[in-house]
Amino acid sequence: MSTLSVRNVWMEYADQVVLERVNLEIPSGEFCALVGPSGCGKTTFLRLLLSMERPTRGTILLDDAPLSAEPGPGRGVVFQKYSAFPHLTVSENVILGLEFAGSPVLGKLFGARRRAALDQAETILASVGLSGARDKYPAELSGGMQQRLAIAQTLVRKPKVLLMDEPFGALDVGTKAQMYELILALWREVRMTVFMVTHDLKEGFSLATRVLAFDKVRLDPDAPGAYGATVTFNLPLDEKAERADIVAKLPFAPV
Repeated sequence: MSTLSVRNVWMEYADQVVLERVNLEIPSGEFCALVGPSGCGKTTFLRLLLSMERPTRGTILLDDAPLSAEPGPGRGVVFQKYSAFPHLTVSENVILGLEFAGSPVLGKLFGARRRAALDQAETILASVGLSGARDKYPAELSGGMQQRLAIAQTLVRKPKVLLMDEPFGALDVGTKAQMYELILALWREVRMTVFMVTHDLKEGFSLATRVLAFDKVRLDPDAPGAYGATVTFNLPLDEKAERADIVAKLPFAPV
């Protein structure tokens, strides 16, 4: 299970309020797209879910328990900027998380434990289409292949929640289409809960089962940091939803 509850969450920095009064109940297995204008707190919210930051006020619960104070294996993350270690091969990059988990002092597995980790890595690499690149280094991979590697690095730890911050923003149109098919196939297979920040409304409405729109509902021209953004639309989607009509209602929708 990976049900997420966000209860009256605020995030403030000195005299700037970034998020205010955020309340959500997200059932396990949802694919949530976080959309909204630049600077409205989408990435800040993702950082709160990862425990990279703590809310100023309010509580975030995962399966009715408060989030741990530090990022853990139950929450995986994929950023727009690729996260591979350049001196390690594809396979070595993938098993690194398993090595740190299995041998926190040495950061290295040996013998049967290493072979088991490599078997797990091979299974993940096959699922993201990188079996043939297992012995290559990140610099030898295309942008799309590097993003596949980033996803494999995350999924090998079997997280309950996957957090993605503009994961496809740097890819060309053709590679994006391939990545959409990949991430949806993996999500359907594993059925983890996904939160994906995107500036592309079409991407969000195409991939997600739920769209969370962030925006400011209170403004003070004389004090732009006085109020923060909140979730202004919480839109569950299904195959019959008239998504174009929903997009048109968003205040920041493209003309």
